[in-house]
Amino acid sequence: MSSLISSALSSSATCDEAAEAVTQKLGFDCHDVSPVVSVRSPFDLDNWTMPVLELLIIVGAIFAFVHAIRRFRQGDPINLALWFAPLVYLFVTEPPLYFPEWFGLDEQYGFIFAHNLFTVQFMWDRLPLYIIAIYPALAQLAYESVRVMGVFKRGALVGSIAVAFVCHVFYEIFDMLGPQLKWWGWNDDNDIVNHPALASVPMSSMLLFAAVSFGVMTFLVVKLVGSKAADGGPRRGWSLTWRIALAGVLAPPAMALFGIPSSIFGGNTPNVTAQAWAIGIELAIVWIAGAWVLFTQFRSGEREPMTPFARIYPAAWILVFAGLWLASLPAFLDAEDGVTSDGTPIGSGLYTIACFVAAAAILAVLHTGRKARVETLTG
Repeated sequence: MSSLISSALSSSATCDEAAEAVTQKLGFDCHDVSPVVSVRSPFDLDNWTMPVLELLIIVGAIFAFVHAIRRFRQGDPINLALWFAPLVYLFVTEPPLYFPEWFGLDEQYGFIFAHNLFTVQFMWDRLPLYIIAIYPALAQLAYESVRVMGVFKRGALVGSIAVAFVCHVFYEIFDMLGPQLKWWGWNDDNDIVNHPALASVPMSSMLLFAAVSFGVMTFLVVKLVGSKAADGGPRRGWSLTWRIALAGVLAPPAMALFGIPSSIFGGNTPNVTAQAWAIGIELAIVWIAGAWVLFTQFRSGEREPMTPFARIYPAAWILVFAGLWLASLPAFLDAEDGVTSDGTPIGSGLYTIACFVAAAAILAVLHTGRKARVETLTG
């Protein structure tokens, strides 16, 4: 045990050659990091976009928690469960991604990516606080938007398909911009996980993380937590807790299932083109199914009462990222061969535009076809 701990604490176990190369491109040395937590001034970060990003997401997670508590007090534990279940999912999946060698997964996955240094950082500076916050913030954004539209009246499966679509659209607006602004860096030499890619973003991440994981987690939470307790009331206490944990733990295996089509073309000599087609078809299904659910919901006219979180946070997400994209556009347009003059890879402009258009349509469905009635934060 002592040898395992000492190995984990050694710099070579947390900063191998691949990690060192990625972090140096981001502007820091992964040998010189804090194993537990580090705090730095938001004014000393690599660029001004980073504290803006942190503020949007951390405040969003707090806003989501306040909203979830209110819903819980009104007798609906699903929002609260969808705040904590993504955190369970986070702590199941993120450590193996950061340190695959600790879990014997280095040959299966290799070194995948590294985050840049933000204001608050954990786990050998691999895990920023805003990344912890993005899990509940994004889960709530997608679920609450779909719930308020009234989609979950049509069942957990239909609602979860819509959540996967909404989550994907909003996340990819962020995901396509991150590498350019050095919010994180992908290990481009990792052909196991990071290829095929759409511009700077691995397609497997676009499908499995940005859509499948949140859709499956939502379905599990709604089915496990949404049912009544033995006394006929909403689930609370231990009955609620173990269901939240189970939903978070079961989400990663579901991701693996949806990764099977592309994995057929993997192995020692992967057929990247075939993998791209397999993932692309699955992404197309996410878009078509999600768009159809929201379109038919718009035509039905059925809505739930608007909530402050659903009214404010999705729109804030779009406005802030629109501003960040506009500020980054000159460097994006001047990029050559997909790389800016600063040496950072750019995302797909066309895919980002498609996501912005879809997000605008989602906001239109969310805000139309209802009476001007908004739930207050009291009562």
